[in-house]
Amino acid sequence: MTFVLEGFDLDAFVAATLAEDLGEGGDITSTAVIPADALFVGVMDSRDPVTVAGLPIAEAFFRTLDPDVEIDMLVEDGQQVAAGTELMRLRGKARAMLTAERSALNTVQHLSGIATMTRSYVDAIVGTGATLLDTRKTIPGLRRLEKYATHMGGATNHRMGLWDAAMIKDNHVAVAGSVGEAVRRAVAAGIASIIVEVDRVDQIEPALEAGATHLLLDNMDPPTLRGAVMLVGGRVPTEASGGVKLDTIRAIAQTGVTYVSVGRLTQSAPAADVGLDFAHV
Repeated sequence: MTFVLEGFDLDAFVAATLAEDLGEGGDITSTAVIPADALFVGVMDSRDPVTVAGLPIAEAFFRTLDPDVEIDMLVEDGQQVAAGTELMRLRGKARAMLTAERSALNTVQHLSGIATMTRSYVDAIVGTGATLLDTRKTIPGLRRLEKYATHMGGATNHRMGLWDAAMIKDNHVAVAGSVGEAVRRAVAAGIASIIVEVDRVDQIEPALEAGATHLLLDNMDPPTLRGAVMLVGGRVPTEASGGVKLDTIRAIAQTGVTYVSVGRLTQSAPAADVGLDFAHV
């Protein structure tokens, strides 16, 4: 299986992750305990209901250490599975599999945890017409992978970095002097996509008049959001953000906003309970 993700170097990620784990001395446990010619059959499975993400990356860890490993993928990334579902079977050199095990599991557990939480938020707003967005609140160095996981969970990737859209926030406004002035400067710089964070309704018209192309309605309660959406009147997309939780997202989505962004998808998702069990051949 070839895993290709724009902007992500799989080989470099695998090499760096394994190097971190192996250090200068290598896997001293497997070298001491496992004969060099030993073979094991392994089964990766989920102990809880999850939305799967990261299996092709796990495969890359095993193949890097044993190019001849036999791997059967039993499910696909993005698939929702029940507790006890087998995700992958593999047969290869025991030392290689045991050395790669933690790196492979860490990746699948982390990414599946994100995908699973994301799916719960997506399911919570079904029928509202709103779209779930992720954010830049990601672990440094893992943004592409974490946003891949939210996508597997059904969210839409939004703003991969500082380069792909302007986002004028409160600190930008404070330095520039006003919402309108900050937006005018972005327009003058030739930026096509200008997202403006507003935390008060009276900031909406100045932002739109200056050329905002997207409004982020920050930390507004549903009644305020509803009024803000009516005021915008469809002139630009609207995004609700700030403190959104699973038990509040539906009411927020029902206000008519175009998008709801949730930082906790990548910031607070617990790891999925995924394990790897081996049986000697």
